[in-house]
Amino acid sequence: MKFGISTFITDLSTRPAPLGRAVEEHGFDSLFIAEHSHIPVERRSPYPQGGDLPEIYYRTLDPFVALTAAATVTERLLLGTGIALVSQRDPIHTAKEVASLDLVSDGRAVFGVGVGWNREEMANHGTDPATRGRLVDERLRAILELWTKEKAEFHGEFVDFDPVYAWPKPVRKPHPPLYIGGGRGAFPRITELGDAWLANSLPPEVLAPQIEEMRAAAGRPVPVTVYGVPATPEAVEAYARLDVERVLFCLPSDPEPAAVAHLDQFAEVAARFR
Repeated sequence: MKFGISTFITDLSTRPAPLGRAVEEHGFDSLFIAEHSHIPVERRSPYPQGGDLPEIYYRTLDPFVALTAAATVTERLLLGTGIALVSQRDPIHTAKEVASLDLVSDGRAVFGVGVGWNREEMANHGTDPATRGRLVDERLRAILELWTKEKAEFHGEFVDFDPVYAWPKPVRKPHPPLYIGGGRGAFPRITELGDAWLANSLPPEVLAPQIEEMRAAAGRPVPVTVYGVPATPEAVEAYARLDVERVLFCLPSDPEPAAVAHLDQFAEVAARFR
């Protein structure tokens, strides 16, 4: 089993370059970072975890700028969005950003994607929350066309463009892996488009039957990466029994000394399973 880090990189936390270097030096294989373009002042969408929305949601850096900074000071670290809100992103620009990250990192980009929960946030991007699932599916199909075709074109309900040239193409072939976030509602998206499931931090006893259900629906052994796994030997062992590919420890968005101290703790736990 592999071990990675998920976090929110903000204007108050460790800068992305020293963070990426520290994550790699501590032996983790991947860094996944969250995205929110903004948070509307008047928000009716409840925070999925309950309670007040943490300040880190208001302060995230652009994920591709941050991951590119981390790419320049690392050699092996996988650089992932966890998750990119495709419902709020132009597919042509997004295809170029991911491919550019993949190029400058020599093929280390991972495109973790999701639909999103903040209806007011996505509405500010012109997205109708009622059709966001179909929109995301279509944008992902268009991005795949842009990555894999010399002359790409797409004609759909939400995305429509005649043949275009779009470079750079990704270094990784056929393209950077698509890690699909979400719950059961994402299983059809995983079946059609996904290379892996980016599962939320459900307890192992709840996650286990969902993994079986997801893989049965996909008809193949889809790898699973689990967010927000507690950094304890007992928790890691429970997820290891599920035969997941990777667990992600959630790093608080602290300045550098405190962040490194957390990484020290996480690395000690991971070392017991290597």
